[in-house]
Amino acid sequence: MTVQPWESISAKKRQALAQAIPPEWLIPADILPPDDQADVTTFLHESGWFTDRELEILDTPSQKILAEIASQSWTSEEVTRAFCKAAAAAQQLASSRQPITSQINCLTDFFFEEAIAQAKELDESLRTTGTIKGPFHGLPISIKDNFNMIGKDSTIGLASLADQPATSNSVLVDILVKAGAVLYVKTNIPTAMMMGESVNHVFGRTVSPLNRNMTSGGSSGGESALVAFGGSRLGVGTDIGGSLRIPAACTGIFTIRPSFGRFPSALVRAGLAGQESIVSVAGPMARTLDEIVFWSKTVIDYAPWLLDPKCLPIPWRTVQLPQRLRIGVLWHDGIVAPTPPVARALKEVTGKLEKAGHEVVTWKNTDYIELLTVTGRMFLADGGKSIKKLLEPTGEPFPAEMKPFEAAQEIGVHDLWQLHVERTRLAQAFLNRWNESGIDAILCPTTPYSSAPNGKFAYGGYTTIFNALDYSAVSFPCGVHADREVDAPYADHKSLSELDTKVQSDYDAQAVHGAPVSLQLVGRRLEEEKVLAMTDVILQAISKASDCNGLAELCR
Repeated sequence: MTVQPWESISAKKRQALAQAIPPEWLIPADILPPDDQADVTTFLHESGWFTDRELEILDTPSQKILAEIASQSWTSEEVTRAFCKAAAAAQQLASSRQPITSQINCLTDFFFEEAIAQAKELDESLRTTGTIKGPFHGLPISIKDNFNMIGKDSTIGLASLADQPATSNSVLVDILVKAGAVLYVKTNIPTAMMMGESVNHVFGRTVSPLNRNMTSGGSSGGESALVAFGGSRLGVGTDIGGSLRIPAACTGIFTIRPSFGRFPSALVRAGLAGQESIVSVAGPMARTLDEIVFWSKTVIDYAPWLLDPKCLPIPWRTVQLPQRLRIGVLWHDGIVAPTPPVARALKEVTGKLEKAGHEVVTWKNTDYIELLTVTGRMFLADGGKSIKKLLEPTGEPFPAEMKPFEAAQEIGVHDLWQLHVERTRLAQAFLNRWNESGIDAILCPTTPYSSAPNGKFAYGGYTTIFNALDYSAVSFPCGVHADREVDAPYADHKSLSELDTKVQSDYDAQAVHGAPVSLQLVGRRLEEEKVLAMTDVILQAISKASDCNGLAELCR
């Protein structure tokens, strides 16, 4: 069988995706936002294209949607249609305006007809039995491209994997469906899911709907864009170096990076299949913390350890927090300093925590450089062979952002084992410092950016280090927004590294004006319940110290 070149495969895939949008959900040309409109999240409410009922559904948190469906005040069919229509709109709007990707945005596949048919079946079952199928009964949930669904592609942004539908489901997909979720779209990722922005040769670049000049992050950037736009209330992504937290931070939404084994990740397609030095984990993305907690507890309540051989048999736990938290603050990691809006946010939030009676201490960046160096060598240990073998069949080139993989040299098994030894030594030292400090959590930037222009996201070390340690971490919008008047570039900044020089020189206060700023709260390994509860405490401290104008969802 002759393999087509990647250019042909990509062109056909894009064309098929564009043509698959139902005619009734093609946005009329006369209401399309102008090309110079950066923020397209206003489209849902300002275009007049959505009914009041549809907008009510789209604006309602997941738990309330489920309550309305369970009471039969709403049907799963009308809820599903509303989210399918919003996702179709996102696909047409949240796109980069650069010529090469002018028609591409956050989706890699959508199956609206199947989703609506499933919703109808759920409605009929509820009408006839009076019983919901499960805790997600009738709720549309979006999933990242790499989750396998029978009959659907999991391309992970590679032409050689296009038109190769999965023959089995990922374990998490089976759990979601068993719980009654309606799966309706798959979302875009970077090539092999190993970049901080979601861009690939097959589907192009996903950008932030809050500002189309800015990245939605990666690798779960399609999910973050869809959720931030309003085309999904709950989405599912994965994280191997920050792939949940980076896109969540770039779009101002919530997520949790769990420790390996809490949520199922079996039968999920990987860019570096077999690489287990740094493991990938699955997690939820949403516009509220409550929805993150709800998704997490629901999935764990299905005992995923009975289906995924690497899941840990840890049921959902009730957490009792101390009245006064002791928070270690990492002001910078010694490699790249946070840009002015993020530095300001960290100071403001720590001040509000102290005002609320919590203790704030400085957490030193000891061993951060060493941990990140070891992690980088682990990712490149195969000399880039895994990705090269996926690119070669169609002649697809390495993306410019993946030069380290293209240039990598394979190391031997013994050398890899020594990296494991070194990582364990560093992890032990990190744990010892944590124990000696008596802290409950670390508060730090999720990324050095409030937002980054497309193609300019250059550093993900603030997230990757906690993948190396396998700590649980929440990224959350902290209520601060970049402000060109107060967040001017540093006037007298002592550079921490060449990379820091680049990040600070790329910083443009005007470009990021108005962008939401996210921070990261890190707990110990396998402390998902505690870190979520502590995030809620931080949000309460923020809301009490603020008037909460414009922060309705943050201050719920």
